[in-house]
Amino acid sequence: MVGERFDLIVIGGGSGGLAHAQRAAEYGAKAAVIESAPLGGTCVNVGCVPKKIMWYAAGHAHHAKLAEDFGFDIAVTRHDWAALKQRRDAYVKRLNGIYETNLDKRGVTLIRGYGQIVDRHTVRVGEQKHTADRLVIATGGKPIVPHIHGAEFGITSDGFFELGDRPKRVALIGSGYIAVEFAGMFSALGSDVTILVRKDGVLRNFDALMREELQQSFVRENIQLETGVVPHAIEKSDDGLRLHAEDGREFGAYDCIVWAVGRAPNTEDLNAEGALLELDGYGFIPVDDYQQTNVENIFALGDVTGKDALTPVAIAAGRRLADRLYGGMTDRRLEYHTIPSVVFSHPPIGSVGLTEDEARQQNGDEVTVYTSRFSPMMYALGEHKVPSAMKLITVGADERVVGCHVIGDGADEMMQGFAVAVRMGATKKDFDDTVAIHPTSAEELVTMR
Repeated sequence: MVGERFDLIVIGGGSGGLAHAQRAAEYGAKAAVIESAPLGGTCVNVGCVPKKIMWYAAGHAHHAKLAEDFGFDIAVTRHDWAALKQRRDAYVKRLNGIYETNLDKRGVTLIRGYGQIVDRHTVRVGEQKHTADRLVIATGGKPIVPHIHGAEFGITSDGFFELGDRPKRVALIGSGYIAVEFAGMFSALGSDVTILVRKDGVLRNFDALMREELQQSFVRENIQLETGVVPHAIEKSDDGLRLHAEDGREFGAYDCIVWAVGRAPNTEDLNAEGALLELDGYGFIPVDDYQQTNVENIFALGDVTGKDALTPVAIAAGRRLADRLYGGMTDRRLEYHTIPSVVFSHPPIGSVGLTEDEARQQNGDEVTVYTSRFSPMMYALGEHKVPSAMKLITVGADERVVGCHVIGDGADEMMQGFAVAVRMGATKKDFDDTVAIHPTSAEELVTMR
């Protein structure tokens, strides 16, 4: 059955795909988005948005414990996980509706269903075949579940948001964002938490100071970290779930095991071969600096490309691609460097630019590093301290700042502004010449010696 003809068809209604389609429509393109699930993709439905709500909930638990230091008489006797889930899910559902309304306002056609490529200009959805001058693939990714015995007894990050009640004993398997973020949330809300990692620690791509400080926070919060654990099998027993490692060790019992071992691209059912579209060995779609695939009129963006799997990256890539294709900005593209990021751990980590190891590998003896470690004023009146730590990494005689890393309260908010400075090529003198805002944690970044 013949469907409609468009200037642009976007396969995938996540953050990047929606951003691209709407920007293209603003330039006058006749655009369509194909999506079978609720709009917003991973970020809105099972990622950034509901995760941040859970992070706030965990933060309230921490602040409730600090209230006594400031003269409050507060006794927290319970936390209603089910009520939090209900409100969180309702908020996400409202966002789904807002996304659909925004598409309608911009004249973007929403086609419900699964999109399969027929050829370089044609996408099948159900029985209908829609055509377009250009196709953009923004199908995102999905959690990986390893192929071991009993793996089905574990849940993924998607399953975390389906939990109706808080499990008492939890194991997180993985060393990245998801594992450490969920660990902090579970722990703050009352679960006994263990993180199991294959190597020697968490967040291996982050600066060493950040990793070390976060692992010290695990000790303070009674989060157990087990290293060198290669999962072999999960066994379900009368007292819960037990994880068997390849080296013979056994861990558990747990009420819940969460797989947080990475994400794979959603390309299995795309029928990429229909357009002779190339995939790499992991199923990701390789693109050049302009989001161009190996097929002239097909582009890809977001997590499906395997590049910097962050929501703002997908949005920026989508908008810049529309600027170039439909807005006349011939050289417009996303530069995949100096991209800031935040880990919503407890405490949070903000990072932009090179780690110290990366800077030394690239610049050798030209690197100068400045660090600071302190307890924020929030903890001045009590015995429980949550230290903050910061690092500035500079290169050359003019000490250009090439890396800025912060762990501690407020790191998530302060990093956006400092990311602008680092991207603009600010030097240590520029930081030093900036008057501090006192008393704040952020002032440490402009007063380091």
